[in-house]
Amino acid sequence: MRLGVLDVGSNTVHLLVVDAHRGAHPTPMHSEKSVLRLAEQITPGGELSKSGADDLVTAVESAKESAARLGCEEVMAFATSAVREAKNSAKVLARVADKTGVDLQVLSGTDEARLTFLAVRRWYGWSAGQLLVLDIGGGSLEVAMGRDEEPVLAESLPLGAGRTTRTRFKHDPPTRSELVATSAWLDDQLTDLARKVTKWGEPDRVVATSKTFRSLARLTGAAPSAAGPRVRRTLTDTALRQLLAFISRMPSADLAQLEGVSSSRSHQLVAGALVAQATMRALGVPELEICPWALREGVILRRLDHSNGADETGAARTGRFGAQEDR
Repeated sequence: MRLGVLDVGSNTVHLLVVDAHRGAHPTPMHSEKSVLRLAEQITPGGELSKSGADDLVTAVESAKESAARLGCEEVMAFATSAVREAKNSAKVLARVADKTGVDLQVLSGTDEARLTFLAVRRWYGWSAGQLLVLDIGGGSLEVAMGRDEEPVLAESLPLGAGRTTRTRFKHDPPTRSELVATSAWLDDQLTDLARKVTKWGEPDRVVATSKTFRSLARLTGAAPSAAGPRVRRTLTDTALRQLLAFISRMPSADLAQLEGVSSSRSHQLVAGALVAQATMRALGVPELEICPWALREGVILRRLDHSNGADETGAARTGRFGAQEDR
């Protein structure tokens, strides 16, 4: 079965096409992105701007055409924090559906955490024991923990790399006072999360996903993507501290020239590094592993779990993910 996953995030609209069936490893066949930076197109009144909505319609229509051209039997489309938090999200979603025929489902932050955890669990298997999973997106930080495929803890905090950049920094590069104040602020924001994680005991493995963590790991010496997904990649608190001392002095235009840093995300790299550092510090994590699977793979795996192993239509194609499916 050829499946498409359309992920409308804070920075990009990302179409991933895979060949997969129940019980098999999803094989990536195609990936394409449109950089929209929807989170930066939120008006002072909290609505997604008309130009942002126009761009979203165009990007979704383009992804739909690509999916059809590539022979996708089904496309699961979802949106995360940027659309979720826009005050006019219902109108935007209705417009997307009317213009493109694509029904974008809005995932809650908790479901983002749960589905990402599922992907990481499947990647590492049962032998990984109790997993602690961290994911820094553009708008939010997701944290999940547990021994099974369903985490006992699934949290989402408004501490994404893009959001932190917009709300905490006025300069590029940020000033020393901005860095110090933001670091202290993050420590305060993560206090409650640390208590919740501690309640469930020590993790056997700490894993991170997302472009932010991948970029930070690459900049601290992890293997490039060309080495393949199964190469072990890690990020340590010591390496991250040294990296921050370097990148915090560089404007975003120069950061974009570094290997592993995309021009569309370079402006939020420093904030992402601060969020990563504060999270590792709050949770007492000296080292973490980078998992190549994340939210999109979690959506695919959940869809396959709810199939009967044959091509089908109906409930499994409604686009419902996470907790909503189980009720």
